[in-house]
Amino acid sequence: MNHEASSRVLIKLPRDRAWALLQDLTLAHHYVPGVLRCELHGEQRHGVGASRRVHQKMGRWMDETVTEWSEGSGFVIRLHRENKGPAAPFKKAQFRYRLEDAGHGQTALTTSLMFDMRWGVFGRLLYRRLMAGAFRGIIRTISLNMKAYYESRAGEPVNHADTQAVGEGQ
Repeated sequence: MNHEASSRVLIKLPRDRAWALLQDLTLAHHYVPGVLRCELHGEQRHGVGASRRVHQKMGRWMDETVTEWSEGSGFVIRLHRENKGPAAPFKKAQFRYRLEDAGHGQTALTTSLMFDMRWGVFGRLLYRRLMAGAFRGIIRTISLNMKAYYESRAGEPVNHADTQAVGEGQ
């Protein structure tokens, strides 16, 4: 992939507890802005080949399929629509979630969107000039929302507008 937007936050949970939440592919609607719900495709809940449909606002949806799985530390999901690639502006796109011990009962969470743009040179220029900051901001928001959700353990979606305060000093 030619482009990557990443964010790293510290979560005040040991890695095994963070992993218990991360590996549940049905929880993304609690921390990804614009996601209303997630439904698994089939019975497989974990590992390479597990797949979900992410339902978004205004009737939009996207499929996400696990392509790499590292038990206890993370996974990579490919973004697509059924047998096709992802929606524009992406030619290819995948998302990586990675957990690492950070000491003192904390876990470092790194979220990364890795992608290629459509439209060749025009797409690369569009990304650099207009979209790079927005993509970094979205990935940062997802990381901060995950931190807030994991630390709250309340089972309620995170108020996306409040995440700036949560992430201060991270």
